[in-house]
Amino acid sequence: MIDVYLLSGFLGSGKTSLLVNLISQLKEQGKKPAIFMNEFGSISVDSDTVGKEKDIPLKELLNGCICCTGSEKTEAQLQGLLEENNDIDVILIETTGAAHPVEALDSVYSPLFAERLQIRGIVTVADAKRWLERDKMSPQVRSLFMEQIRHAHVLLANKMDLLTESELATVSMELSNFNNSAPIIQTTNADISFSFIEKVLSNAQNMTGTSIVSGRNLPLSSKLITFDKPVDKDEFEEWVKSLPDTVYRMKGYVPVRGIPNPFLFQYAYGMVNWLPEYVKMEPKLVIIGEGINEIEYKEY
Repeated sequence: MIDVYLLSGFLGSGKTSLLVNLISQLKEQGKKPAIFMNEFGSISVDSDTVGKEKDIPLKELLNGCICCTGSEKTEAQLQGLLEENNDIDVILIETTGAAHPVEALDSVYSPLFAERLQIRGIVTVADAKRWLERDKMSPQVRSLFMEQIRHAHVLLANKMDLLTESELATVSMELSNFNNSAPIIQTTNADISFSFIEKVLSNAQNMTGTSIVSGRNLPLSSKLITFDKPVDKDEFEEWVKSLPDTVYRMKGYVPVRGIPNPFLFQYAYGMVNWLPEYVKMEPKLVIIGEGINEIEYKEY
């Protein structure tokens, strides 16, 4: 399986600096990384910077967000990345600053290649100065900024060189209180050891005994469910309704009794959607949420 790290954070926080730092470290370790970058505009500014590393496979999604309208393109690009490169050790995914981490994770963890990717977690870069001035943001933008931080598995308090000692203490304390499950690392230019990130997320996953993004109280987790026989459609929807509110997203291919090919099934925020498939897909369903380790499909 290929380890995947999702790099999240608001616009201008330092995600590309983090990406460049991690690429250099991975190459020094003899690993073969690949990069997927999402830029909201139509010009690949950040990916041009990273693309100077000619020996590293790079895919990009331009003029759209990985988390919503671009999800199908994201799936296609990642599929291409896997098909074109059979020696990848690590995939680093830099999301656009406008991406919500739940939806970004949803678009990455496709049932088409869920068994090939091991999503290690979300590394979020937070602009420390912007955190102190978050009340100046519009409510909608501030909400996104806070959500990116809340769902981090590792949190970088970046640009700490721009703060006073008093501000340093305030940022560290407030971020720790806001997300008390992620280690808070003070950084300048998003300089952090990849080995540290790897160790923190591996230790957290090992505590659960499952190959999901979750660990000890980590905010988000993802789980893969497979089906060995078709389900009754109405009973399946009853099961979906019984799930806790902490299940945010589900998507995959669900086999239904009497129908030759599994349906494409999607769930988001209480709404379900069934779409017929004309190709026989593997019956797999990905669940994304908080505290979902024990969820299994049960017939009514």
